Amino acid sequence: MKIIERLKLSEAKHIKDFDDHATTLLHAEIIQRKPLLRKLYVDFYKQFKNSVCEPEKKTLVELGSGGGFIKEVIPNVITSDVLELPNVDKVFSALSMPFEQASVDVFFMFDVLHHITAPRDFFKEAIQCLKVGGRIVMIEPANTLWSRFIYKNFHHELFDTQAEWSLEEVGPLSQGNGALGWIIFSRDRKVFEKEFPSLRIVRMHNHTPLRYLLSGGLTLHQLVPSFTYPVIKAMEYVLSPINDWLGMFQTIELEKVD
Repeated sequence: MKIIERLKLSEAKHIKDFDDHATTLLHAEIIQRKPLLRKLYVDFYKQFKNSVCEPEKKTLVELGSGGGFIKEVIPNVITSDVLELPNVDKVFSALSMPFEQASVDVFFMFDVLHHITAPRDFFKEAIQCLKVGGRIVMIEPANTLWSRFIYKNFHHELFDTQAEWSLEEVGPLSQGNGALGWIIFSRDRKVFEKEFPSLRIVRMHNHTPLRYLLSGGLTLHQLVPSFTYPVIKAMEYVLSPINDWLGMFQTIELEKVD
């Protein structure tokens, strides 16, 4: 059997009950026992923290916390998810959030936007909840030459760059289009800016071509020894000038301007 077919079979078996909260708990265990993956999460959380001035004084919310552990890096974050999980503070949908108008400083999202069935409704809801000057900081799959090859051949989720914004409602986690961030903020950027003028795109950059892949992610075995993490990170730094061709993730920052 070809390696791609074996990997797809492994992923299909893993996500059979992707919408079951037990699967998210399993993900939490996997993250903790895979050193490379855990260190990558820490670095992503630090990226979130560094995007906020004096984060300890702000009202910060992570949407779709899942099996993560952001409080270890940013203790005052309000964690949330659509599933009832032991590590989340609040359970709600990103399309209907329990926050007063103009009360939130920052929403953090790691691999969450591309699971939201109605992104337009989410942006409207976020605008209501954010303070003026508040931000949405999200990390999403990138659309690069390298990432397209990986996501289309080695990943269970759809990666369709021709799709529309909305997603078919299947389950809270099993639906998704990994290309959604690129679709909204790159392919359809003018549409986004016209429909949501109060959300300014502050920054977009591709990054992390190797670490997630070599960690094995949530479904495959770690591919390299744990002690190589600093070396891999250094290699990524050297490769950073060509991240628009190699990056597997993209950080997108939006700011509410009025």
